Amino acid sequence: MEQNQDSKFEAAFLPITSIGSGMGVLVLPDVFCYTNQIVNLAVVGTKDDFVLVDTGMPKSADEITEMITEHFDGEARPSAIVLTHGHFDHVGSLVELLEKWRVPVYAHEMELPYLTGKKDYPPGDPGVDSGLVAKMSPMFPNHGINVGEQVERLPQDGSIPHMPGWKWIHTPGHTPGHISLFREHDRALIAGDAFVTVKQESLYKVLTQTQEISGPPRYYTTDWNAAFESVKTLEALKPEFAVTGHGIPMNGEELRENLSYLVANFNEIAKPKNSRYTH
Repeated sequence: MEQNQDSKFEAAFLPITSIGSGMGVLVLPDVFCYTNQIVNLAVVGTKDDFVLVDTGMPKSADEITEMITEHFDGEARPSAIVLTHGHFDHVGSLVELLEKWRVPVYAHEMELPYLTGKKDYPPGDPGVDSGLVAKMSPMFPNHGINVGEQVERLPQDGSIPHMPGWKWIHTPGHTPGHISLFREHDRALIAGDAFVTVKQESLYKVLTQTQEISGPPRYYTTDWNAAFESVKTLEALKPEFAVTGHGIPMNGEELRENLSYLVANFNEIAKPKNSRYTH
């Protein structure tokens, strides 16, 4: 497994955090949402068979393993890691965690080039918003990583290994191979960055975790037509619970009303007026 991306992550390591960092919430008996600095990851399942969804920020592997130990009241390792996409804040600790665990990693096939060293993401676009995080986005790491043969494409039938009852849904726009995860029987949704519940471009709102429905983080989203279609797809599922890549989990009528509002007002709420990627 190639590891030369570590030095790039560390060189660009950004000490941005939020008041929720290091805290977790049990969204459902088998779904735990944990905030690592400014990004959420999820632990789904039981101690004997669970999946880690996304791997947080760079240099956070020890924090993540400690969180899992505390959550399950004893050492535990996931059966697999599932990635919603490959941006640095979602795969930042992947290499370190794989050195500890040596478990399979699953992602959409269109995301594999960014996870096997073949492609880099476009750089952050500072022109999408006046917020400080947006202005800082060109400093964020945009390179792909290379975890070699440990990453596999998700099954084409929509199933997710080690996540019975869940299915993955292709929700592109933020990245080409972005996915969300949905469980029909309780309408639980892990949305990744298809939509978020904090205005991610604003440093103040990121730091304070002000809850506010929003589209995908603007500075990294490259296909706004696809992003809109993805939000419509997720709204049509009428989720009861949602864990998003950024922001506080949302549920019930508040979630459904906010998602409906986002769909109805996507161009005003989500889509930037100025973006090199707007088309």
